[in-house]
Amino acid sequence: MATKYSRQREEIKAYLASRKDHPTADNVYMAIRRQIPNISLGTVYRNLTMLVDAGEITRLRVGDGVDHFDYDTSPHYHFVCTECGSVIDLDMQNIDSILKLAGAGFDGKIAGHVTYFYGVCGNCCKKENTESN
Repeated sequence: MATKYSRQREEIKAYLASRKDHPTADNVYMAIRRQIPNISLGTVYRNLTMLVDAGEITRLRVGDGVDHFDYDTSPHYHFVCTECGSVIDLDMQNIDSILKLAGAGFDGKIAGHVTYFYGVCGNCCKKENTESN
């Protein structure tokens, strides 16, 4: 079922399409307020949920207690920096072969997986090296 046109939703989609840093709802709200000053945080949350439900964006739950949003709905993997909290797309080959490995000792049918990689991003590594010198 298609949802009716909404300027707010289109602005949110355009903002997310321009980002590769997987912003939170609060980040989206602060950015959209520049275009639509009277928009509420609740409206942003509702529209993000509608876009996720419609499959137009992806919600990422990386363990930091807040949802991040990704315009790229294609299958891909993410890296989460344990220092600064950034969520970064990883350019890597598909690892769907992990489904066969996981299913080998499982009495059922595995349909998919979500994989996040954790560590320290390049910017934080550079900062650590600068501070330790």
